[in-house]
Amino acid sequence: MRLNAHRVAAYEAATRAFEAQVAALDRSALDLKHPEGWSPRQVIHHLADSEAQSYARLRRLVAEPLGSIIQGYDENLWAVHPALGYENDPIETPLAIFSAVRAGSLAVLRHLEDEDLARYGEHTERGRYTLADWLAGYSKHPLDHGEQIAKALRGEK
Repeated sequence: MRLNAHRVAAYEAATRAFEAQVAALDRSALDLKHPEGWSPRQVIHHLADSEAQSYARLRRLVAEPLGSIIQGYDENLWAVHPALGYENDPIETPLAIFSAVRAGSLAVLRHLEDEDLARYGEHTERGRYTLADWLAGYSKHPLDHGEQIAKALRGEK
C-alpha cells in the first residue's frame, strides 16, 4: 500500500510553509538574532545543509541494506565555519538547495509503501534510525526552524 498520503502531504506542506515564510521575510532582518540563537540567514543556510544530508539519508535508507551507517554531522561547527558562509553569504543559493532537495525527497516519498517506513539504518549519533523516524523529523524540521526565525525576529529565545 502506498505511503500514507497525509504523511506525504505534511512533508510537502512543511516545505511550502518555510518557503513562504522566507519569501515574506524582510531582507533587512536577515541578521537579527537572539544572543543564544541563529539569525534567519544562518537558519536558511543550516536548512540547506541539513536537507542535503536528509536527501542522502533517505536514499540510503531506501536503497541500501538494513543497518547501513547513517552519518551524523556537527551542525554547530558547520554554522560557524567561515568558508560555509552562514553568517554573510546571500540566501538565494541555500534556499534553492532547500527547495530542490525537498522536491527530490518528495518524489522518493511518493514511490514508497507503508511497509518501507520500517527500513532502518544505524545513525552514528542516534542509533537505530528508521525511515519513519526520518519522515517524522524532516516533516517538522522546517517548521521548527521557521519558529526559530520568528522568535529571532521577536527577540525571543
